[in-house]
Amino acid sequence: AQGTVISGGVDVEGDAARIVQGVPTAGVIPSGARVEREVDFDFTQLSTLRLALREPDFTTAARIEDVINRSVGGRAATMLDSGTVSIDLAKTGAASPARAIVALENLAIEPERRARVVVDQRSGTIVMGADVRISRVAVSQGNLTLKIEEAPVAVQPNPFAEGETVVVPRTEAEIIEEPGIGLAEVPSGATLSEVIAGLNALGVNPRDMIDILKSIKAAGALHAEFVVM
Repeated sequence: AQGTVISGGVDVEGDAARIVQGVPTAGVIPSGARVEREVDFDFTQLSTLRLALREPDFTTAARIEDVINRSVGGRAATMLDSGTVSIDLAKTGAASPARAIVALENLAIEPERRARVVVDQRSGTIVMGADVRISRVAVSQGNLTLKIEEAPVAVQPNPFAEGETVVVPRTEAEIIEEPGIGLAEVPSGATLSEVIAGLNALGVNPRDMIDILKSIKAAGALHAEFVVM
């Protein structure tokens, strides 16, 4: 597993006090799992080549099929599903599978764009694509303020008594929960400008907006892929 870990816990600690809220040792890695296995094969003996789309889409696969068939002048390519296009190398007229790849890999194809929201939690950056849509939803959000104060005290022995001065640590830790925005309605947006206007009406900073977008996605109201960097 790899990727950015999203954790909802808080753990603050001073010299003499500690506050833990939630579970800071547990988190979520969105789209973080990856399994790889090396497969041995002889490329020169291939008679059929399958193109696997990194982002499966029926429209994009159909465009790939059409462009390849127009290029070779026949039915060499066949769309099997949204993520796979099969190519009969014999029908391409190429001398070898490698030559067929050379002829096909530079064909220009415009993929169907997927709605996507990309966030960077370290910098608080949020980027939305033009196809992002949002359904009508109500949002309630509050803020937590962590306050830690160190006030060490020096303890001295009585005059003419045996002993030494000792510094005793004193830490005051406090979590203050602010009222937040209450329950606010975000109207449905059919365009990117409407989505931005609805989210900006919440009046929160970008880092809080990331948590709100994550919750809206979990509620099924954000119609876009949510990517965390």
